[in-house]
Amino acid sequence: MKRILLFLATNFAVLMVISLVFKLLGFDGLLAANNMDLNLSAVLVYAAIAGFAGSLISLFMSKGMAKRSMGVQIIEHPGTPFEHWLMQTVSRQAQSSGIEMPEVGIFDSPDPNAFATGWNRNAALVAVSTGLLQHMTKDEVEAVVGHEISHVANGDMVTLTLIQGVVNTFVVFLSTVIGHLIDRVVFKTEQGHGPAYYIVSMIAQALLSILATMIVMWFSRYREFKADAGGARLTSNRKMADALRRLQTATEPRDLPSGEFAAFGISGGVGGGLRRLFMSHPPLEERIAVLQGRG
Repeated sequence: MKRILLFLATNFAVLMVISLVFKLLGFDGLLAANNMDLNLSAVLVYAAIAGFAGSLISLFMSKGMAKRSMGVQIIEHPGTPFEHWLMQTVSRQAQSSGIEMPEVGIFDSPDPNAFATGWNRNAALVAVSTGLLQHMTKDEVEAVVGHEISHVANGDMVTLTLIQGVVNTFVVFLSTVIGHLIDRVVFKTEQGHGPAYYIVSMIAQALLSILATMIVMWFSRYREFKADAGGARLTSNRKMADALRRLQTATEPRDLPSGEFAAFGISGGVGGGLRRLFMSHPPLEERIAVLQGRG
């Protein structure tokens, strides 16, 4: 919760600075001189509410959504030796990482994968797929779990959500301003908003959202390297690299079944060229090379 409050306070301060800069540069006066009655401070507040609302709601609902949409079966009372081992492994790694024991679950999927989610690093969920358990050794599963525990300990779920909220805010703000300017300057609408405002705003929002997604995905790829390093620290470089190599043998590496949790998985889809800019995970060969570089 402290992370959320600090981040929101920081970004509120950024919005206020932007508003102040606009006033100092006389942007408000320029709008008024051209008969463009746009209250930039009000637009900033509206954009922040619109930008953060969906992201924060999704964050707080993430565990429940994961359990329902992906059919995660929570291990409450381990019934097999492997479940006992999995719970002990998560408990040991959580303690080493300084977080409380997360919920542990298994979801039915032939693809080897795992993910972590939750609004709080001390109230998280770590889930592994049946495909992961079937295709990996215990050492490799241990490394994958360490990767996900590192995501939790690093607060990645919260940070990624808040970054999404920030870029959403600027997408809404800039698309609103652009739509208003075009409507007033080009189409000479004097009162209210004409059709041009709504059309231009939607087009601007779509284009800006593409750029915003690229920013969010860049951070997502960056934090994967950090989580790999955390997994190696909790186990070993060899175990983490072996787990990533095992993922390379998957016939068709894919994102998690639910797109909302794809960025929190151990692996994601592959691609090159422009598609790379929209990947939530770096290529597995790059992640392995980084681990090997650490010795």
